[in-house]
Amino acid sequence: MAAVTAANGKSSGGAKSADFTAVEIGEALSPTASLFHSPKLNCCIIAVLGSKTAIDPAVVKSGLERTLIRHPRFSSRLVVDDHGCRGRKLRWEKTMVELDDHIIIPNLDDDDGDGEIFTTSPDSAVEDYISRLSTFPMDVTKPLWELHILNVKTRDAESLFVFKIHHSIGDGASLISLLLACARKSSDPNALPSVPVKNRRARRQGVVSASGFCWSLVWLIWAVVRLVWNTLVDVLLVNATVLFLRDTRTPIKGPATGEGRNGKRFVHRTVSLGDIKMVKNAMNMTINDVLLGVTEAGISRYLNRKYGEDQQHRGTESQKLDIPRNIRLRASVLVNLRPTTGIQDLADLMAKGPKEKWGWGNWIGYLMLPLTISSQDDPLEHVRRGKSIIDRKKLSLEPVFTCLGARVVIQTLGVKVASWIANRVLFNTTLAFSNMAGPVEEISFYGHPLSYLAPTVYGHPHALTIHFQSYCNTITISLAVDPGLIPDPHVLCDDLEDSLKAIKEAVVQKFVQKDPGIV
Repeated sequence: MAAVTAANGKSSGGAKSADFTAVEIGEALSPTASLFHSPKLNCCIIAVLGSKTAIDPAVVKSGLERTLIRHPRFSSRLVVDDHGCRGRKLRWEKTMVELDDHIIIPNLDDDDGDGEIFTTSPDSAVEDYISRLSTFPMDVTKPLWELHILNVKTRDAESLFVFKIHHSIGDGASLISLLLACARKSSDPNALPSVPVKNRRARRQGVVSASGFCWSLVWLIWAVVRLVWNTLVDVLLVNATVLFLRDTRTPIKGPATGEGRNGKRFVHRTVSLGDIKMVKNAMNMTINDVLLGVTEAGISRYLNRKYGEDQQHRGTESQKLDIPRNIRLRASVLVNLRPTTGIQDLADLMAKGPKEKWGWGNWIGYLMLPLTISSQDDPLEHVRRGKSIIDRKKLSLEPVFTCLGARVVIQTLGVKVASWIANRVLFNTTLAFSNMAGPVEEISFYGHPLSYLAPTVYGHPHALTIHFQSYCNTITISLAVDPGLIPDPHVLCDDLEDSLKAIKEAVVQKFVQKDPGIV
């Protein structure tokens, strides 16, 4: 494969970052942000935004000058102070932002000097280019973000914005909110995007009977008991995972040494949000429940095929080998514990500068979701199990304890020890899983209407990361895989999509035909 040539677009001049006196120069990195700069957890976020029109770089640069580079983290560079035996200290230092150093406009079909020209399809060329971004470290002499503009027509977009942002700048939820704060509704260029609001059960009005009060008290006591018990069990399992508890070795679980050697391959698939909502409504669940069930069903399909292929390669007569029993396979989920700054607040921050205290940074805990990998005659069993798992995790303080534990370890034993512990947890589990709610209507990014959003992350030891991102009436499934272990990520996308279809068909047969009002 030919190397990708890239040339920075020209502009009238470098844009300067705004002067934010409220942000102290030399602000130290938070403990978690420092952790993201350790060698084994040097994580970056890749966010692909599909545009429905060709991208005008001049318009984008003008928009960035008014918004993104006015954010303190996007106008600060990383400074490393060496303290000898006391180790090194990392801090943010404000700097002048030259947009030409951050906006990259590549030529995907240009000769790179070795006589070879891209002959693959546009989609493959784009995948190759984006995947190559995971093989190059960020330049720490400038703010830790890049925007790659790909004016190449693909299967589901006319052109692409590709952001590469170091994870130390912020957690995924905050960064997505920030990008949305730079966008506007396509129907109203002056209005910020709208995101879904969690429905909260309305409080009961009126007089509560004595018996009702007693039952409520009993339920509350039982919930507290379950919370304490679940938290205790989960914290013990986390400690066991650090020390010895390891997931079963399967075709999707890779060694820690795989990260950084092969880079990552990024692919995505867009499915209907309406199908997921229909399953949710019919089975009285949440979207998270359904997505976890789809993930379990899709991975089961993929592994069943892989084990079947393995048996055929061994020369056996059977055409199919069922998945081995008692596979231990867990998904790690990062949980943002800091209240996410609202889109309007972020827009105000970029327009007026930050207040004295502003909520930003990485305040992250994690939890582990056990997945049952098996072939099911009834695909709805995967969804029911997903709901059961999430309902239990809702009554656990596992992410709070892991976050506080990580901060204590960093402050007492240092980043290296904390990095080793975090790496052990991730290495001993199989995949990373996340889901994020996006805008409910079409938005435009600096005047360019978007067709989809596909964020993901790399830099951790997992060979597989699955991220679900909603946008309008669709959900994009983004995969980041180690190509040395998972050479066919599009097949895994097929399995996830086919699993959703099977679950939807089962719901139609069992629920919708009996009660059409569910749809």
